[in-house]
Amino acid sequence: MTASAAAIPQPGRTKAFLRLVMIEHSVFALPFAYIASLTAMYLHDARIHWARLLLVTVCMVGLRTFAMAANRIIDREIDARNPRTAGRELVTGAVSVRSAWTGALVAVVVFLGAAALLNPLCLALAPVAVVPMVVYPYGKRFTNFPHAILGIAQAIGPIGAWLAITGSWSWEAVILGLAVGVWIGGFDLIFACQDVRADRAHGVKSVPARFGIPGALYGARACHAVTMVLLVWYALATGAGAFFWVGLVIVAGAFLYEHTIVRPHDLSRLNRAFFTVNGFIGIALFVCALLDLLVRGLTL
Repeated sequence: MTASAAAIPQPGRTKAFLRLVMIEHSVFALPFAYIASLTAMYLHDARIHWARLLLVTVCMVGLRTFAMAANRIIDREIDARNPRTAGRELVTGAVSVRSAWTGALVAVVVFLGAAALLNPLCLALAPVAVVPMVVYPYGKRFTNFPHAILGIAQAIGPIGAWLAITGSWSWEAVILGLAVGVWIGGFDLIFACQDVRADRAHGVKSVPARFGIPGALYGARACHAVTMVLLVWYALATGAGAFFWVGLVIVAGAFLYEHTIVRPHDLSRLNRAFFTVNGFIGIALFVCALLDLLVRGLTL
């Protein structure tokens, strides 16, 4: 660390760790876990079970925190070679590898504990949910499609949330999980476009690095078209009402906007597409889904 950097006050360990795992990005996955949970509650007895919803939240945040910490630990050498990521906490030393592993282990223990409190099936399947979280960061070392591994990891959220409520398998949850996985895999294609030069220079594999930015953006469009088809299928499978369909119209509009502001030769608004638009999509659809379920008879 340089003298000038050392002179800058370092954040507390907890704050630095939360920055490391980007805790605010839970907004991408949590809304869909809530949609699955609340829909399952509505179909079961039309009542919100707040304790179970809290445990679902703990599971989601715990598993995501573990996944992000493991990702940062495994990728720290790659991050150090990329100008965009060279300021990350494990690279600069704001968080030590030991502290990151400690945080990751605490997070996965919290996840397993919450799963155990939900039902036996959740506990039995919990280790399966951990596997793709660890495989994903290694994916960019052996496949041009690590985004697909990320999609599989993210698809687990709604499926697990439904299992948490009912304790039994649901194909409706699988449809929603696939929609989330394809959606997140699609916007990861967009996000990876900014690292093409660094990825190619250091042998990091990705769709943009292998097929170019235009190919990646076309792939993202295809993913988001499939996402809409899956969300429509989910709406039909669960007998969704008018508010949910309004939500789907809003999501479709957001996708169209997202793909008009990011172009192969103009990535200047990529962060707006990635963070703002995709965060809005999750929250907007959740609000519409909640309103729809309340109108249809879900009680608080």
